[in-house]
Amino acid sequence: MYLRPVSEILLFFFVFLSIALVYSSVGFGGGSSYLAVLALSGLPFGEVRLTAMACNIVVVLGNTTLFRRSDWWDGRRYLPFVAAGMPMAFLGAMIPLRERHFFIILGGALLLAAFLLWFQPGANREAPDTEAGKNRLRDWISGGSIGLLSGMVGIGGGIFLSPLLFMLRWGKARHIAATASLYILANSVAGLAGQLVSGVAHFDPWRLLTLIAAVAIGGQIGVRSSLKWLSPVWVRRITALLVCWAGSEILWKYLH
Repeated sequence: MYLRPVSEILLFFFVFLSIALVYSSVGFGGGSSYLAVLALSGLPFGEVRLTAMACNIVVVLGNTTLFRRSDWWDGRRYLPFVAAGMPMAFLGAMIPLRERHFFIILGGALLLAAFLLWFQPGANREAPDTEAGKNRLRDWISGGSIGLLSGMVGIGGGIFLSPLLFMLRWGKARHIAATASLYILANSVAGLAGQLVSGVAHFDPWRLLTLIAAVAIGGQIGVRSSLKWLSPVWVRRITALLVCWAGSEILWKYLH
């Protein structure tokens, strides 16, 4: 079953807008849930990955722009993650996977991410700035490993990086959100490039543009709300529920 004009496009417009709003409020792009919704709608495999990654880039581009203006970045701290993650995401996107295997890996990864987001040790015990980012080797290894997995499944990797940084007491919540957002953007661009090099299946440009518009609106609302009144704990748990739902639905479909 493919997405049809007007009614279904409008439905997916508001679904994508809502996903972008929630995810962007904690510095994520929403790629995991875009993948789940598109996969369960019956769209071709190639178009699912392309659309999800493109929407991811639009949302986190808005996030990073706003975070940059807020001066929450420190290049010495986020560079190891980005420098290691980008080439690995590119390589991961080029690894040939059968459709069923791809979705099984994605579903399992999302359930793990949901667990980490919900039961996130250290989320309420932020590290002082002086303790953040000291272990460079650990940061390089973490960034590269998550980047490889992200490229394989077609997401930016923030849902893995952010819980890890909280558990390691890497920095304050806003600094982690800003770092995760830039990391997602870098990995998403690299992953999309890997997809393009590997060859992209046919896609509907009008559907793609409509969904991009939806996430652009939702992403800006979400990231601006996160700076004002949304509780990071509740946003994280809402995100965990969305990710858990996505992973469960995908595994249910592709393990039967």
